[in-house]
Amino acid sequence: MSTYSRREEDANRAQEIQVRAGLEAGARAGAVGVGLTIVLHYTWPAFRRLRLPFKAFVVSGFIMSGMTFGAEKALLAHEAQRRKEENSLRRQARLELAQRGIIPTETEITRWRMEREAELANERQSDSSGP
Repeated sequence: MSTYSRREEDANRAQEIQVRAGLEAGARAGAVGVGLTIVLHYTWPAFRRLRLPFKAFVVSGFIMSGMTFGAEKALLAHEAQRRKEENSLRRQARLELAQRGIIPTETEITRWRMEREAELANERQSDSSGP
């Protein structure tokens, strides 16, 4: 798998995670906004006199804030996980290349990664076509 396709796949995965988390957080925040609006409507006379469009604006503010913060939190968690995986893989590549006596440059690490992916693909093929 080329670097470009790997990055594109990772970007698509990050977008899926961000959209899903944003929708979930928006729904939760919307529920809080609706609940708060109902409570304020019945407990605060000044809020009761406000028009429905303003109350809808308050609820939509809760929803948008929830979507924004939820999506951002999920994206940061995903990026941290990917960074951890990438650092682990690069550490392994540097160690194996150093054991072979090769200086672990970016080119060599990329070549090692391609060799490793080919080996894993061959193992999967031999496992699936086994007895």
